[in-house]
Amino acid sequence: MDNNPLKQYFRRPAVFITLPSKGKIYSSDVVVMPENGELPVYPMTAIDEITIRTPDALFNGTAVADVIKSCIPGIKDPWQLTTSDLDAVLIGIRAAGGESTLDITTTCPSCTETNTYGVNLVNVLSTLKMADYDQLLEINDLKIKFKPMTYSEMNEAALGNFEIQKSFAEIEKIEDEKKKLEATQVAIKSITDITMQLIAKSIEFIQTPNTVVTDKNHIYDFLRNCDANMYQIIRDFNTKLKASTELQPLDIQCVNCTHQYKQPFTLNASDFFG
Repeated sequence: MDNNPLKQYFRRPAVFITLPSKGKIYSSDVVVMPENGELPVYPMTAIDEITIRTPDALFNGTAVADVIKSCIPGIKDPWQLTTSDLDAVLIGIRAAGGESTLDITTTCPSCTETNTYGVNLVNVLSTLKMADYDQLLEINDLKIKFKPMTYSEMNEAALGNFEIQKSFAEIEKIEDEKKKLEATQVAIKSITDITMQLIAKSIEFIQTPNTVVTDKNHIYDFLRNCDANMYQIIRDFNTKLKASTELQPLDIQCVNCTHQYKQPFTLNASDFFG
């Protein structure tokens, strides 16, 4: 309501963030970027706080998407954000709420002492970057161009993996060894299939001497039917691209024995809102 006399007391942007992609890869239906390239981030409302604490909505990703739209109005379709940009957005929303650190629990490999350390998220934000997706993978007469995964695609894969992990838990309860082996093989095939689907979604196009293939079903069919060596080359190239955007391990010094070690570090929605 524009005529609300209390409007001057509504929440205001608390921080401004720059996306690792600079927003250049999105249409205006996904992100509306200000001229200065910095998106204003508002603190969460009471409704946002309730939304993000709804277990089912947080699990399937809808709560995260709703809160992103509420806190960063410039993002119209959070599901289309790349994973690198999503990390920056989550950090921005947490920072807008006055929380610039994230506690992690780590176990020292030397003395096995477990401790909690605070990670400065502002420093983490400055390290986020996009991979060079202009690189083409050339295999014989094929040229393959990759693209970053979207939040929607990664969320779908995560849900699929969760179901597979549940099936593995059920497999452990099977006493008949033959049936257990058969069920395990089915589960492993499902994991391989999900991996192939993810790679297919990560490929923007495959160029042959005669045409450019963009249809995901055709690309998925190709991955299922190419020889194992070619598939491994494609998979490894995609993994390398993704790794170039991943957060670097944290340098940890144990407070108990002063041993220094590297701690792998990743971000996901449950870290911020779980």
